[in-house]
Amino acid sequence: MTNKITQLFNIKYPVIQGGMVWVSGYKLASAVSNAGGLGLIGAGSMYPDVLREHIKKCKKATDKPFGVNVPMLYPQIEEIMNIIVEEEVKIVFTSAGNPKTWTAFLKEKGITVVHVVSSVKFALKAEAAGVDAIVCEGFEAGGHNGREETTTFTLIPMVKEAVKIPVMAAGGIATGKGMLAAMVLGADGVQIGSRFAATEESSAHINFKNSIVDVKDGDTHLTLKELAPVRLIKNKFYQKLQELYLQNPTKEQLIELLGRARAKKGIFEGDVENGELEIGQIAGLIHNIKPAKQVLEEIIAEFNAVKATVSKL
Repeated sequence: MTNKITQLFNIKYPVIQGGMVWVSGYKLASAVSNAGGLGLIGAGSMYPDVLREHIKKCKKATDKPFGVNVPMLYPQIEEIMNIIVEEEVKIVFTSAGNPKTWTAFLKEKGITVVHVVSSVKFALKAEAAGVDAIVCEGFEAGGHNGREETTTFTLIPMVKEAVKIPVMAAGGIATGKGMLAAMVLGADGVQIGSRFAATEESSAHINFKNSIVDVKDGDTHLTLKELAPVRLIKNKFYQKLQELYLQNPTKEQLIELLGRARAKKGIFEGDVENGELEIGQIAGLIHNIKPAKQVLEEIIAEFNAVKATVSKL
């Protein structure tokens, strides 16, 4: 399969594994890259020295392209960016911030830059900043989301109509059928998070992985919009949050309830009652935990099978 995305990243399939906090370490990134996709290390939950270690280990685990995802709200972002340059990472995905801040710096170092957006407005800003491609992420996605609540299937064609650079779709995609649908609407590739969170190589705790498998439709909700919108599984912490909302809380009260390292507690440490469990709506279609290679192979096999029969519709 050859298109703009496979050529941009020098990969076999236009499938990118999302750089999720507490999930996307070098084991997952290298497994996806070795299988023909583009694996991303999630820097958002890593101290600088930990990120450097994961990059080094990823280089040893794969000779295929891989990248690093960097949320630009990261407090030590300058150190993170310098490590990326020093370790000669070739691909960086940025998110949660202004693409102008770091794009020129990275491009000057010969790094391919992709920015994640949730609206046409920010897609245009990212293109103007000089990024090589964008990921348009819809409301269905897990983790932190845009405030507009635009769904993936409406966002893809609107972004594609507005920009000239390659576009990848994210949010609510975990199958070959979903990948084909996104590409029919104009996406050049897809970024998949939740499905890869429930893989053997994911660094998430087994309790969190099992929670993903147990999710049904309606079991997640986008909340905490006053701080940073995030889609969560409805657990004990979520219920406490909803009880607080009934009191019309201040931003400070929400911060106090959230506390520190709530996502780490749930995703990495496995406290599925009191932790933040970030996952996408598509988790309702995830029924098992498999090796990342098998997941990617099944997505591509289904994509090709459905593509071959879609003309009959």
